[in-house]
Amino acid sequence: MAAELLFYSGTMDSGKSTLALQVDHNHRARGRRGRIFTSHDRAGEATLSSRLGLSASAVEVDEGLSFWSYVVDELTRGAQIDYLVCDEAQFYSPTQVDELARIADELAIDVFCFGILTDFRTRLFPGSARLVELADRVMPLQVESLCWCGARATHNARTVNGEMVTEGDVIVVGDVEQDGERTPAVGYEVLCRRHHRRRVTAARAQAAALSPDVLPFD
Repeated sequence: MAAELLFYSGTMDSGKSTLALQVDHNHRARGRRGRIFTSHDRAGEATLSSRLGLSASAVEVDEGLSFWSYVVDELTRGAQIDYLVCDEAQFYSPTQVDELARIADELAIDVFCFGILTDFRTRLFPGSARLVELADRVMPLQVESLCWCGARATHNARTVNGEMVTEGDVIVVGDVEQDGERTPAVGYEVLCRRHHRRRVTAARAQAAALSPDVLPFD
């Protein structure tokens, strides 16, 4: 069977890092050997972490990393590499994604990529766009994130001091806001398209519900 380049995509908080760790575990349990890559993980450099508390060491992907050179060098040294697990793939450059496709095609190594499609401005990440163009299969994650209203979340929103913003640097490390926790200076929240367009976060909806002078957002 030919090796494949697969792209698992979903919004934030949809379990992509958990699935990445599970894929690595499943393949290792069958005697296969792989490498884990990630970029800008919330747990810090060279770490693939899940919100469930699981984590694994990884190779940090920065703009200077060549996947092709890394893998060829490892193989030349006698290493066994049957697959690559690549998390936070939205942060990879199109050139790096091209190299992942080449690894699958020319070195017969399976490549499993995990990432989100669009940034907080609802624009495709360059790495994700290239994966959609090249991947053998693009598979939506089965665990659906929910907007505060209960609808399926389709967009990632960035908040600064609790207020949704649509401008700023594309890459700012933060985490999805959790109920009952202090609102971080920079955080993220998943929303349905309607409430993303209206910039209605959970905090804003709650504040409106407590005010008799504000009409409901639903």
